[in-house]
Amino acid sequence: MRKQYETVIGLEVHIELATKTKIFCGCPTEFGGEPNTHTCPVCTGMPGALPVLNRKVVEYALKAGLAMNCQIHRFCKFDRKNYFYPDNPQNYQISQLYLPICYDGTVEIETSGGRKQVRIHEMHMEEDAGKLIHDPWTDSSLVDYNRSGVPLIEIVSEPDMRNAQEVMAYLEQLRIMAQYLGISDCRLEEGSMRADVNLSVREAGASQYGTRTEMKNLNSFKAIARAIEGETMRQIELLEEGKEVIQETRRWDDNKECSFPMRSKEDAKDYRYFPDPDLPPVVIDEAWIERLRAEQPELRGDKKQRFVREFGLSEYDADILTEFRNLADLFEETVKYGAQPKKAANWMTQDAMRLLKETGRRPEEITFSPDYLAALIQVEEEQKITHKGAKEVFEQIFDHDEEPLGYIEAHHLAAVADAGVLEQVIEEVIREYPDSVAQYRDGKEKVFGFFVGQVMRRMKGNADPSVTRELLREKLR
Repeated sequence: MRKQYETVIGLEVHIELATKTKIFCGCPTEFGGEPNTHTCPVCTGMPGALPVLNRKVVEYALKAGLAMNCQIHRFCKFDRKNYFYPDNPQNYQISQLYLPICYDGTVEIETSGGRKQVRIHEMHMEEDAGKLIHDPWTDSSLVDYNRSGVPLIEIVSEPDMRNAQEVMAYLEQLRIMAQYLGISDCRLEEGSMRADVNLSVREAGASQYGTRTEMKNLNSFKAIARAIEGETMRQIELLEEGKEVIQETRRWDDNKECSFPMRSKEDAKDYRYFPDPDLPPVVIDEAWIERLRAEQPELRGDKKQRFVREFGLSEYDADILTEFRNLADLFEETVKYGAQPKKAANWMTQDAMRLLKETGRRPEEITFSPDYLAALIQVEEEQKITHKGAKEVFEQIFDHDEEPLGYIEAHHLAAVADAGVLEQVIEEVIREYPDSVAQYRDGKEKVFGFFVGQVMRRMKGNADPSVTRELLREKLR
């Protein structure tokens, strides 16, 4: 009988902070730009250049620490992590080992198995490295230092996760938290959120951990899930064959769906950490912490519960609306302008989501005016426009932030309620379909919908539905 195994997973998650300038210099942090144009002597490691800490980086790190229920070191400092690699211009990275800014936190996740607390071992501030670009055509590598010195927080979890589903839930919680706090956009495709997976396998019921490996080069949630499954199977196969799992760093190749060894796993001593001599310690007073605590926004979990309680939304609608902060804000602003909450939620969770998928845009890129959506909801409620017409108007609001009332007038989308006009069209339809008239008068009620559809088609969807139905009933007697 084959043994049963348990997977043990801890994550090291790097999140780039959305400050305007880098952690130790005044170079811009914006993504893109020509290679090596967002650089200066400090972030390219020139001799004699001295770093100066960006206060906003500390503030953003504190916000994240408070959101993760962390303890905060009132006195913390920076250390040099020494290693040699082409994308590291100083041949060391300024990080925090001995006194990180935050420690001992928790993040609550929810999966099909229920709720669970993932413990945070520590979170520290550090600088990002540059980026190597490998050119297979010329068999050469180039380096771009634009990213060098961009501020990071690294969140190190305890080995509390047991499968890919829990890992995905944890990463989603971190992504949503950072976006709600406004400290990062967490776009994996741009490298502003990256995760290294520490994974080991042990026999089910065992108390000791197995030998762990660390997997890098994971740039999407799907790749992380596949890497977890692949590495779990690799380690189980080794154990089943009586072989040893080697502690090492591995690179995941998502195209080949397998990992390859990069180097033996380093310990802290291998990096020869020592206090950075150019940066003074950071002293954080209680007043600063309390000010940030008071400024913390309502996070997703609390907002979701309030939407259900205050607006009477379903758990499903509240879940979709609160996944991205700007969607939740747009919904609330629309309601403040007088829109009925359920109808505002329907437009956001159904039509807006459909248009996002069709256009390939991100939810955070939605920028239309909430008062325009509220006005559209009102004119539809007053039956001054049909639902088909309202959908056309909403697409214009979504794409171009078009003022709805003017668009309705300019494109003749107002619902036609003129009895004279409608009667003429209805009489034409009745004359054209005498067999259907006979069926309706014989008691086949379903035929009535056919007549409504014919009238709507001839009126190009702009006939007032209630007036149309009333006149049709009268004419078909």
